[in-house]
Formats: sequence, C-alpha cells, structure tokens
Amino acid sequence: MPTQKLTRRRFIQRGITAGAVFYIVPRHVLGGRGYTPPSEVLTRAVIGTGGMGTAGHVTVNEEGRPPVTLAVCDVDEQHLAQALQKAGRSCEAYRDWRKVLDRKDIDTIHIATPPHWHALIGIAAVQCGFDVLGEKPMTRTIGEGIALQREIERYGRIYQVNTHSRFGNYYRFGASKLLRKLVQSGLLGRPLRVNVTRHNGFNWKIELWSGRPNLTPQTVPAHLDYDMWLGPAPTKPYHPHRVHGSFRGYWDYDGGGLSDMGQHYLDPVQYILGKDHTGPVEISAIAQWPQHPDAVGLWQEILFKYADGDELMINSGEWGAPAAADLPFLVGPRGKVYDNYRTDPPDLFTQLDHLPDPPPLIDFETAVKTRERTGGNEAVAHRSCSLVNLANIAIRTGRMLRWDPDRQEFAGDEQANRLVHQPLRAPWHL
Repeated sequence: MPTQKLTRRRFIQRGITAGAVFYIVPRHVLGGRGYTPPSEVLTRAVIGTGGMGTAGHVTVNEEGRPPVTLAVCDVDEQHLAQALQKAGRSCEAYRDWRKVLDRKDIDTIHIATPPHWHALIGIAAVQCGFDVLGEKPMTRTIGEGIALQREIERYGRIYQVNTHSRFGNYYRFGASKLLRKLVQSGLLGRPLRVNVTRHNGFNWKIELWSGRPNLTPQTVPAHLDYDMWLGPAPTKPYHPHRVHGSFRGYWDYDGGGLSDMGQHYLDPVQYILGKDHTGPVEISAIAQWPQHPDAVGLWQEILFKYADGDELMINSGEWGAPAAADLPFLVGPRGKVYDNYRTDPPDLFTQLDHLPDPPPLIDFETAVKTRERTGGNEAVAHRSCSLVNLANIAIRTGRMLRWDPDRQEFAGDEQANRLVHQPLRAPWHL
C-alpha cells in the first residue's frame, strides 16, 4: 500500500494526542524548528506583505550569506511581487498562507496581515510547530486573544507582538525598565495615574484612520483575491478604502487609530505598573455617539481604573477638549514624571542608583533560540491588546463598563460580551 506524505498540518489534524511525543522526548534531543542553536540563522516566512510586512519583516537575502526570508505570502499580487523582489534569491511566493505551513525549512512565521487574520493564522502556525512574531494589535477581539494564547501555551511555542516599546525603542519616554524600577521603588507612592496623550507625545491617528460610511461598491481589481482578503470577516462590497492601510477604519478588520497605535503605547504601561497579568475593572469613554456600526468614528478620552486604584487615561487630542499641554506622564502622591525624564521632585531617578534593575527583557530572536519567555510573550501581549479592545468596546457601547480581568468578561452585560466574542464568517472558526 503506498504511503502518504505526512505534512505537519496532516500530523496535527490526525489528533492532538499525537503531539504528546514532543513532551516525552527532551526538546533539545529532537532539534529542528524551534530549537535553533545561537550560531544558526533563524529563517522566516512573512505572511502579509503590505507596507509593514515588506518594509519591517521581509529581509534582503544577500549573496554570500544564509538566506533569512524563505517565503512571502499575500492575496494581493502586487504586494507579493514587491516582497519577492526585495527578498531576492531563495525566496518563494505564496497566495494561500496555509501552504506556507507545510514548509520544513522555516523556523518562524511573521504575521503582518490586517488584524482580523491574526488569530487564525497564529493558531494554525503554532499548531504546526512554528514560533511566531505578530504585528500589533495581537488580535482584533479579546475572545480571539484568549483562543490564541491558549494554543500558544498548549503547543509550547514562542510568541511576541512587534510592539518594540517594552524594550525601549519607539517610546516617548525611552527605556520602560527605568520607569518600572521607579514604580517598584515606591518613591511615587500609590495609587498611580498614567496619562498617554497627544500633548505628551502620543499620536493616536484617529482622524487618519476613521472609516467612511456609505461607500459606493466598486469592482475588485484583478490582482486582489478579495474573498480571501476578507477571510473570517463579514462579506461586504469591495471599496479600496476598506483594504490596504485604510482598513483600520472599519470595525470588521481593526479598530481605528486606537488599535493601530494602542498596543505600541499601552504595552509598556502595563509593564511599568506591574500589571502584565491583569487588567482594569472599569472602562469609560468620551466619544462620538452613536458610533457607526461599520465605520470607526472619533473619540476624545478613555479612562481605565484598576482594582488597586491605579488609573490610565488616554486622550486623542484630535476631537473635543484636548488634555492639558503639560500633563505628567506618570504621577503618584509623592512625585511626577514628565516628558524627557523631567521629574518633580527633580532627583527621583538618582535615588534609584542603589536599587537592583528589573529582570532583562528577552527579544523575539533571543527567545526563540534560548526558549526563555521573559519579555513580550503571549500572556502579556494579550493583556495589553485587551486594553485596546476594552477601549473600543466602551466607545461602541457608549457607557461605563465593568470588567472582570480574571474571568475576562463583563459581569451581566450581554451587549458588551457580544463584542468580546464575535462570530467569524464560515467556514473559518477558532
């Protein structure tokens, strides 16, 4: 009887129990994907090759060096051609991301699609044994984040979101470890308040990424597989403003400028406050009301309150009354921290010299090679992404919400909970 080739996907589909072998035999004995020695290059496939995918994730496979980007995938032939041209030699192009997961020579999957695809591709990738670097936001909904986190932990994979901010880059206040150290020292006292506003350096892009109601349907261009682009999202008539960058302005795919920038800005806040494994208990929003059911609208301010009394306020500065121009970023009963490390009293940071630093944060490639998970792993990424989704739920419901961060649900609030767990278009499902 002829034998059938056993791909990774077929192996997973034959039954979860078959995967138990990975836990019986020591991982370093098996070797292969996910246990690459530090001396070796981590290969990658980039799924989603729009602006960020090609610019931020596709590498140039230089002559004389081992190739890094071995596969690129996109439903838009024009984006795919640009990515393939950049990567150059040793890179193959795909239109269907599921075919990428059959590759045996790829270590990591980089997901740079619109957010409505993040959870499904991430879950499939970790089930097939890949480590994953995902673009922000981690997922479009909290329910998708719960499912993705569960599967990452179930299969023992490394996962991070490409937010940078936790590690000190792309962050108005520099290395977040210093602010975490200040909070842990107790010099500021408690409770604390964090203000993340346009006036202290955070551009929320809400007008840029607002949606347009009542779009006139247009013909789908020949180079785009629009049905596959939609994937798990509801079927809607094609219009160019619904795809490629401006997709952020539509609830089916993302959540406006808040979802675009929120995990960049709020992930380090969770870390600084020591709340990586929890979330707020109350969320309220000042925003346009009612919000359009399809197109993302404007908002002014969102306030998160934690069970211990800490607060986080974000203000867009683009609609309604903006926040004060000289508002401190971090304030407690005994001190304040302003932009560019200006403090009141002025000697706050010098008082930290004798205190130990927080544990080092591990970046994605180091985490893949060492299997260390200290840093932006799936658990902390899900919590910071949940802040973004909680804010958007408050905007869409138009009222103050009470959240249970342990059960991850709104107690007795069916309307809000329907936005936590949203259905996917068949045949796609979590």
